[in-house]
Amino acid sequence: MASILKTLRLIADPTRLRILSLLRQEDLSVVELQEILAMGQSRISSQLSQLKQAGLVSDRRAGKNIIYAFSDPSAKNGGARLLEMLDIASGDVPEIVADRAALKLALRKRKDRARAYFDQLAGKFGRTYCPGRSWKALAETLLKLMPPLVIADLGAGEGTFSQLLAQRAEKVIAIDNSEKMVEYGARIARENGFKNLEYRLGDIEEPPIDDASVDLAFFSQALHHAEKPRLAVASAFRILKPGGKIVILDLLKHGFEDARELYADVWFGFSEVEIDQALRTAGFSDIDLAVVDREPESPHFQTLMAIGTKPA
Repeated sequence: MASILKTLRLIADPTRLRILSLLRQEDLSVVELQEILAMGQSRISSQLSQLKQAGLVSDRRAGKNIIYAFSDPSAKNGGARLLEMLDIASGDVPEIVADRAALKLALRKRKDRARAYFDQLAGKFGRTYCPGRSWKALAETLLKLMPPLVIADLGAGEGTFSQLLAQRAEKVIAIDNSEKMVEYGARIARENGFKNLEYRLGDIEEPPIDDASVDLAFFSQALHHAEKPRLAVASAFRILKPGGKIVILDLLKHGFEDARELYADVWFGFSEVEIDQALRTAGFSDIDLAVVDREPESPHFQTLMAIGTKPA
């Protein structure tokens, strides 16, 4: 092992300390470290190189990936003292708490072998013509299987999704901050005879809905328009009944800056880690996240789905 002074200088850096903290829990690839730490590949690789030279991490090849592991120094002279210093120093880096939650998400994704299979399957659905087979027909079928619930459609827009839900729901409350959208949606609902569909003018950060009054809260491509997305998620927790669920469909984080002008987007999507943290901070449990779609045309927007439950 390198000299103790050199090692101390290495672990004094917060980024290297975060990496060591993660590798003490799990062997990880650079890609997984990028996702957890929300840092670029070159920065992480540089830090890993220094840690490897100091004998604090080791690497091995697994297929196309290089996997990094913590080199436990406890068996070496002074190693136990170094581990103790790592534990003490980790307490001074607040990001390490969030890193642990992000690590759990990364490990869940690693185990989710079925995701890649279903992504492939979804890409084939509808590629060739087959009479009577469509996404709309499949959605209508699944809706029929849904129990009648009180649903909040948060950021409903003109309400196409709200009207689809109203076919089966006990009641749908559609919230939008555009007066014209609310007027239009309410008119269309009346024309189509949806008596269980109610439009309300309001912000998704503070929806005009009573506490603990809905079974299901939906954000369908609405959260990236919110000024304060975490507040919107917390408000969804407030209006849900115990045992109720939140469903978020939104863009995975992207770099298409024209979206701000073209679509009035406030945020360029969200990473899975950001959505996971927002849900956990609000109080949700049993969180499930997946990337469920990728558009074939540039800029190749991807859709992230997240589901969480308000504890009973």
